[in-house]
Amino acid sequence: MAKSSLNSLASINFKYPSNIGIVLCGHGSRDSQAVEEFINVVNKIKSRIPNIPVAFGFLEFNRPIISEALDQLRNMGVERVIALPAMLFAAGHTKNDIPAVLNKYSAENGLHIQYGRELGLNSLMIGAAGARIQEIINSNPIFPISETLLVVAGRGSSDPDANSNVCKITRMLVEGFGFGWGETVFSGVTFPLVDPGLRHALRLGFKRVILLPYFLFSGVLVSRVRDHSIRVATDNPDVQFLNASYLSDQDLVIDTFLERIQEVLNGENFMNCALCKYRSNLLGFESEVGYEQISRHDHVEGCLDIFQEDKVHEHSHEHFPYPHAEHPLGPVTLRSLNKGQI
Repeated sequence: MAKSSLNSLASINFKYPSNIGIVLCGHGSRDSQAVEEFINVVNKIKSRIPNIPVAFGFLEFNRPIISEALDQLRNMGVERVIALPAMLFAAGHTKNDIPAVLNKYSAENGLHIQYGRELGLNSLMIGAAGARIQEIINSNPIFPISETLLVVAGRGSSDPDANSNVCKITRMLVEGFGFGWGETVFSGVTFPLVDPGLRHALRLGFKRVILLPYFLFSGVLVSRVRDHSIRVATDNPDVQFLNASYLSDQDLVIDTFLERIQEVLNGENFMNCALCKYRSNLLGFESEVGYEQISRHDHVEGCLDIFQEDKVHEHSHEHFPYPHAEHPLGPVTLRSLNKGQI
């Protein structure tokens, strides 16, 4: 696995312009632990680049919102901002919501903002996931790796490009460790969901399963993954289920954030648009090419009360309907599970 700090800014003593600042753009969460974990990551980044102002903001649920974080930097005399999405993959939030907020702020305030890439796929992020798996292997040396099934659980998105990256992570980990087999499941939106996906995978006959939630932070979706895996484990007492930790502040995750900053400074922050459903004629998603780049969170930023939360979710789903919403292993299954059905 990759070692920490291979490409960090601190390790190469990169010189920064004196008027530059950085803003980390998070989604926000109703889970206080998730918010604390995000702030912890921000603080670790700050410790690695102590001479650069670093602020953070959220799309929804929490404050400061992104525009307030940008205000903080401007009040410190920052004239150029590098904005990084604190997201694993580039889906709707990264491709549309955050850029729309940044573009609006830049136009209204004359602040030069450069947008960096999501964490994405690189050797560091694969190493971070591998480190979480290794922790489980070290504490449970029961079966050979070749007799173990790896299941990676991703967030799930209406963007097939983001979903495919989770599948690639799974394959890289399967080959890196030599697992007997690998499967990818999702917490929502797409298919297969955790519960039906695990049940199908168990038909392969493996008696040990390592489940890796490929998420940055804790929250509702990680809890959903755990709850559904417990349901399946209860129904299959002859199978050993081992739960790896999500990524959080693993050192290689911090290194990747720093790598993304360096890319912007070097003029190398190119987003992969080859499989973007908004910019390419992607099979099954042809109608979404050229979809207007707008934020679906701007009028509910920072909202926390329950009535505003309902408004958040109603507003945030104003997009093209996911074409496979009725897939038998997908969202329709989640609705059945929520009603206590299998």
